[in-house]
Amino acid sequence: MPKLLIVESPAKAKTIGKYLGSGYTVVASIGHVRDLPKSNKKAIDLDGFVPHYEVSAGKEKVLSEIERLAKSSDEVLLATDPDREGEAIAWHIAEAVDFGKKKVRRVVFNEITKDAIIEALKSPRDIDENLRRAQEARRVLDRLVGYDLSGVIWKKVRYGLSAGRVQSPALRILVEREREIKAFKPEGYFSITATTETVKKERLPLACSIEPKEEKESERILSIAKKEDWQVVSVEESEAKRSPKAPFTTSTLQQAASTRLGFSPSRTMRIAQKLYEAGHITYMRTDSTALSKQAVAQIALAIEKIYGKDEIELRTYATKSKNAQEAHEAVRPTDALKEKAGSTPEEEGLYSLIWGRAVASQMKDARVMRTKILANVTSRTIPDFQANGSRTIYRGWFDADPEARGEDVELPKVKEGEALKLIDIASLQKFTEPPSRYSEAGLVKELEARGIGRPSTYASIIKTLEDREYVTKEGRSLKPTDTGEVVSTFLEENFNQYISDTFTAEMEDKLDLIAEGKVEYEKTLSDFYKPFSKEVKAKDKLDKATTLGEADARHVCPKCGSSMVIKLGRSGKFLSCSRYPDCDGALLIDGTEMPKDKVIGVHPDTGSDITLKTGKYGPYVEMVMPEEKAETPPTEDQARKPKKKKAKKPAKPKLRRASVPKEVKPEEVTLAQAVHYLSLPRQLGSHPDTGKVITANIGRFGPYIVHDGDFRSVKAPDDVYNIELPRALEILKQEKKKRGFARKKKE
Repeated sequence: MPKLLIVESPAKAKTIGKYLGSGYTVVASIGHVRDLPKSNKKAIDLDGFVPHYEVSAGKEKVLSEIERLAKSSDEVLLATDPDREGEAIAWHIAEAVDFGKKKVRRVVFNEITKDAIIEALKSPRDIDENLRRAQEARRVLDRLVGYDLSGVIWKKVRYGLSAGRVQSPALRILVEREREIKAFKPEGYFSITATTETVKKERLPLACSIEPKEEKESERILSIAKKEDWQVVSVEESEAKRSPKAPFTTSTLQQAASTRLGFSPSRTMRIAQKLYEAGHITYMRTDSTALSKQAVAQIALAIEKIYGKDEIELRTYATKSKNAQEAHEAVRPTDALKEKAGSTPEEEGLYSLIWGRAVASQMKDARVMRTKILANVTSRTIPDFQANGSRTIYRGWFDADPEARGEDVELPKVKEGEALKLIDIASLQKFTEPPSRYSEAGLVKELEARGIGRPSTYASIIKTLEDREYVTKEGRSLKPTDTGEVVSTFLEENFNQYISDTFTAEMEDKLDLIAEGKVEYEKTLSDFYKPFSKEVKAKDKLDKATTLGEADARHVCPKCGSSMVIKLGRSGKFLSCSRYPDCDGALLIDGTEMPKDKVIGVHPDTGSDITLKTGKYGPYVEMVMPEEKAETPPTEDQARKPKKKKAKKPAKPKLRRASVPKEVKPEEVTLAQAVHYLSLPRQLGSHPDTGKVITANIGRFGPYIVHDGDFRSVKAPDDVYNIELPRALEILKQEKKKRGFARKKKE
């Protein structure tokens, strides 16, 4: 009988099945098969912190199929991912399926290659209870903290908000930076630049080494610079080595993919998962920069073949993280001789990034010549002007990872005392700028530096903050929303200990100790949860945090003239009369008048009033849809039966809403325009292949058509108000465009 080998994903199962042949049946669990139920009351027994798992929705068939296949197999092998999450999935499968007296063993490999899998099958082991217990501790801890903190926020701030053990410290970091930005006071200064020409007629741009704050000093420098002759004061050249960076960890891969490819951390991990499952790269969730001896030897062969034997310089990189993922290598190609891999452009781009970093890590240092030129007028009565540049004199590892090199700025050859001709000089007033907001890559780097979270959690942390609408993306920057700031402030004031860097990092260390078998699961959770739950209960005495502070004294209530206070509403912060509820006067947060609902007119077809309103995402029009009448009258038997009288709740009216385009001023919307906007969503017809309806509409991110969950943007000259079925089918046939930033082509 064949052996049954269980993995998580169908793609992984397909790849491994090709390697193992008829002696094995490879099947996928399709991720986790069990999880905690949504209800906190029955999810965890606090006496011993025992979780009560339920089979995840839709996984009953998966488990039944695994059980059926197991009956015709003589051995069961659990080959889920080589980390705590994978260990937990393996344990859940073993717990949820009745394998009878069959042997159930665990096999682990860090890459999906034939050699690695065959080698792993030679040494199966039991499920590591410490590893899976550490994952369970994290899951239970996150559930307890999340539910308890969220419960307090619901009561004291606003219903529907949430908090989390790792999510909240990440939000706090973003909010702290936002406070720095708001508190920043810019200072003016003058940037002075000059363009000079050498005796060989080559241009030499220079910048003043001092940026004066006073305009008078700036004018003095310009005046003297224009009157006197210029010369080279000094030329400094120094050779410097540039060593290659270590192979990628999860964190550094996410940062580099964000900077070079424009990928979000979650997108990077999705693409890396596909490369891993296809056997192109090693496991992508790791803190380690280590490479196996076999990998180093293979990379050396690739360097010799592509760049020459003289370019090899084998290196060992120390892992900075004190809790590097269990026995993992760095992220690297499984075959260093394969320079390109991937089935899509984004997979090819990420693979190229991984390949270049891994290969470069075993190559010789690059050498650059750094040049610094100082120039001044002959009297030296103004600050020196300078130019900095560099040129590559030995490429070394630059050949494998050229984009990591940066730009070379080549300066003309000059010598000390050489005369220069001033072509132009100018002064521009500038102002100091506040610290920049974190990008996704920057936040990942910061979380790693502070010991918050682990490689597998970075992407989900950021996604949760975005999904909860605690942050928004402005370009590549993460900006806290009003709601995010309010939630973070409330947690800092009332639960600061539990969202601090120190506490969060220490808890991660304790989870690592559980994984190593050095501390007990129950004691670790008990030591944390008992004082935590007491503090949560104590916060029941807090007043509801409806007021967020006093408003600017310039803004007074439009109804009674009283002072205003800042409050949080569904659409963010606003100003409310301090006498509320006696007075319901309100203003927008900037002190302008609160937009009022306005009836534009009556819809000609439905007879319903059309009202102009303002919501979370801007102005929109709304109308009540007419009630649908029952198509069939009750039967004679139904009519004769005595009806039980039940107190029925009045049915909520069905509403149709449509956004007002950004280019249209809300106060200028006419009845005809409103009727036009409310014609959406439009059903264009059924898809000839699936029979499912294709709909045109406008959403938060603009106009689109959708068919069976496949959303496509509609761009000019197409218009969602008049697009027809044939054109929609053409758009759906087109290859879906990838998100992100296109890489610049080198000239």
